[in-house]
Amino acid sequence: YSEEGWITPPWSGEIIEDKIYGRGSTDMKCGTSASIWTYIILNKFKTKFSGKLTLTCVSDEETFGPWGSRWLIDNEPEVLGDCCLNGEPSSPFTIRYGEKGLLWLTFKVQTDGSHGAYTHLSKSATLVATDLIQELKSLEALDVEVPHELRKAQEKSATAFDQGMGVGAANIAPKVTLNIGTISGGLKNNMVPSECSFEADIRLPVGCNLDKIFNSIDEITKKFPEASMEQNMLNPPSHCNPDGDMMQILKSNVQDLRGFKPEPVVSLGGTDARLWRYKNIPAYVYGPTPTGMGSTNENVPIDDYLHLVKTHALSAYDYLTN
Repeated sequence: YSEEGWITPPWSGEIIEDKIYGRGSTDMKCGTSASIWTYIILNKFKTKFSGKLTLTCVSDEETFGPWGSRWLIDNEPEVLGDCCLNGEPSSPFTIRYGEKGLLWLTFKVQTDGSHGAYTHLSKSATLVATDLIQELKSLEALDVEVPHELRKAQEKSATAFDQGMGVGAANIAPKVTLNIGTISGGLKNNMVPSECSFEADIRLPVGCNLDKIFNSIDEITKKFPEASMEQNMLNPPSHCNPDGDMMQILKSNVQDLRGFKPEPVVSLGGTDARLWRYKNIPAYVYGPTPTGMGSTNENVPIDDYLHLVKTHALSAYDYLTN
């Protein structure tokens, strides 16, 4: 990683003005550390529990890899438990009970190509790709039937959602979104490109009909015979009860610790918590504010980190002694 733009070396973990700076400080060293400390602390009280606590730490969540949580769930079912508590960045003001799904697609456009002055001889692969991308933008206008109880929770939490994730987050949570992550085409300025490829990242809200999504994409792609499509990844959206036991426990403990109750929201990004929900295990995410996440000067305030440790430890204790 480049150190350009950082006020301190990105691997330093330096503390400046009561904030811990460094690559991964908020995503996901803070949450992972909170889970580890929760496990260490509660081990001293395990004789009081009516159940047990299992710690899961993996390294391939960011890439949705096969050798972390996916492998553990398939081969070590005890990690499922009855409830999952995760420390992914969420902001102290929100608790995630669900998350949008994702669909990653690669499109390739091929034409004959020609000299840049002879545009009458061939379509431009880059221009065809541009038109295709504009058509794909129409996916964002698809109607989504969000379940009533979830829509009610989303409307109630809109202010807290924007506070934690940036203004506009609540608006796109129940909608399909499209991002073109990469695009490549052309060899030289005076040539009509014969090839162009791009990668689409489509986020799928809770309640969306996957068949409707795929049918819409197929209809769009049919308009462009020069284009082919490959599906790279599909993670369906997931959710659990926005009023579940752990949700109520988390709210109560945050109220006692910080004087406010965090609101239940659906995550915009993906986490491994989805894998528990796919198995019908309620999974909740409560973590730090994603300040600088994946960017320069990523940091987490020490107070937020300690608050997260306290909240996770108290909530796991309450759940296991209830």
